[in-house]
Formats: sequence, structure tokens, C-alpha cells
Amino acid sequence: MTIPPSLTLSSSLSAETGLVCKLHKSIYSLKQSSRQWYKKLTDALILEGFTQSQADYTLFTKGSNSTFIALLVYVDDIIITGPNITLLHQLHASLHAQFKLKALGKLKYFLGFEIARAKEGLFLSQRKYTLQLLEDTGYMGSKPSKTPMDPKIKLDDQQDTPLENPSHYRQLIGHLLYLTLSRPDITFTDNQAKESSTPPILPYISQGFSDSDWASCPTTRRSTTGYCIFLGDCLISWRTKKQPTISKSSAEAEYRALAATSSEITWLQYLLKDFQIEQSIPTFIYCDNKFAIHIANNPTFHERTKHIELDCHFIREKIKKSAIRLIPVNTTL
Repeated sequence: MTIPPSLTLSSSLSAETGLVCKLHKSIYSLKQSSRQWYKKLTDALILEGFTQSQADYTLFTKGSNSTFIALLVYVDDIIITGPNITLLHQLHASLHAQFKLKALGKLKYFLGFEIARAKEGLFLSQRKYTLQLLEDTGYMGSKPSKTPMDPKIKLDDQQDTPLENPSHYRQLIGHLLYLTLSRPDITFTDNQAKESSTPPILPYISQGFSDSDWASCPTTRRSTTGYCIFLGDCLISWRTKKQPTISKSSAEAEYRALAATSSEITWLQYLLKDFQIEQSIPTFIYCDNKFAIHIANNPTFHERTKHIELDCHFIREKIKKSAIRLIPVNTTL
């Protein structure tokens, strides 16, 4: 930065002598600004009696039962919720004295999500985000597709024609990845699209559901992990991703998928504790591979599993502590 014009320099001082300006607070465009803002807000919330979640550092909780308050931060956007509206108003007034907050009322739109209220609860939708994506890509008037892609197609990045401007396609994949936050039915297809230069999803995202089976990548021969996790009847977490290493058997691939699922469940269990939701029974994981279930339940060293990384075996500890229980399920169900 340059010396402010209003600063009067004496004859003995000049810019060459190393004279600097000391900032009393962070300003925009500095790389330290976001970190300093978050630290200041965190310190203020802790003084208000909030506890920062160790599972999600942007989540802060306070109180219990009728005095419980949950606060979620995204940059300078804040969501506050709790059963006692009076306490929420008091919190807003206290924070407003320090940060000049602007109350926008009941939550209706946040980070591309539309929030609607009903007697059954909250309904989250990315309808506006989807329509804008279709309009930007020229698919608004296209004929809807019943499935996101032909399940028989194997995308291969070695056979596709390279794009002249791949940045546009990468941007599109980024938009579709964000759309999977509310559309688990396109998660597998979006993961496959990252390996190719053909986006088969766009005519589908306006309606419908799909089911994707397990298949190996024709280029790297790696397997694909996929899981979905329910809280009661509500789907709260899902993912599909190519595994980092090549599995020597379908049982090993399933075992690695179980490890990934267990990691996500463990994180969700920590998060539920922050919301004061205790779990007294194990979490059930349904798996259609009896050999993978046997590997997870049997801690004995085996010739077929000695090459599997140690981080995959932590599922055995979760089973031993009764935090997770594996349930066999028929593939056709």
C-alpha cells in the first residue's frame, strides 16, 4: 500500500527510511482478512458461551433442551436456529452490537438452496440453481431423459476427443458436483463424467431418479465406492468416488467401501452429539458381500488381506466397540 496523502512527513523522514502504516483491523483484498474475520467472530461466539464443534468448525452450539441454540457460519453469512425465539433475538442484539448484523428473517434461500417449511419439516431444493444451470448451458428446452446416462456406456478419457477449451467443461462439472448436495441420483454419473469430455447428465437433472451399479474403471481398473446414509427415513449423506488403489477382488473393493462408509458415519455421529442427539444402538451398514463382512468381523491376520492399508481396518475397531454393525442384504433388494 502507499502512504496516505494526508500523512505529513518531516524533513528527516521519507518513504525510503522504511516508514510503514500499522493496520488496526484487516481490510479487504489482504489474504489474512478472511482468517482474521473468522477468528474475531469465533472469539465473540465463545465469549457468548458457544462451543465450537470439532466435527465442523463452522458450527457453534450453546445450551440444551429449550435453551439450545445452533449457529452455522459461512464467511459472513450466519444461520441461527433454536426452539426459543426470545434467546435468538437476544443473541442477534448482542452480536449486532459488535458486527452490525442485518437480520433477514426466516431462512428462505442460502448458498443456492431454497428452503420451504411444511408441517412435516423443512424441504430443501436447488430448483433455481438447476434452472439457471440448464439455461446457461442451453438445455432448458431439451427433452427430459429417463436416466442420467446409459448404464452400458463406459467412459474413457483416452478415446474421447480433447476439448479446445476444457475450462468450460470443468466449470460445468463443478456446478454438477454442487448439485449433488440435493440430487444423490446424479452422484455416480457426475463422478463418471469427470473422466470424460461428454456431459450426459444435463437432459436428466430436471426430473427422475436413477440407480447405478458397481463397475471398474476401464482405464485405471479401480473400483468405485458408493454409499448413502439415512437418519430415520431421511437421506442425509451420500457419495460415489473412485477408490485410490486397485482392489484385487470384489470383496476387497467392498471392504474398502465399508471403511469409507464407516468414516462418514463416525463423523456424523460426532456431529449428532453436537446437536445433543445421543445414539444408544449401533449404526447398521447393509452390505451385499458376505466375504467383506467376514473380513470386517474377523480381526485374524489373513493372507488375502495383508496388503490392505491399515486405515481400512479401523472398521473392525468400530464393530468391536458396538458403534457399527454390518447387516447382509440381498443384491436384488
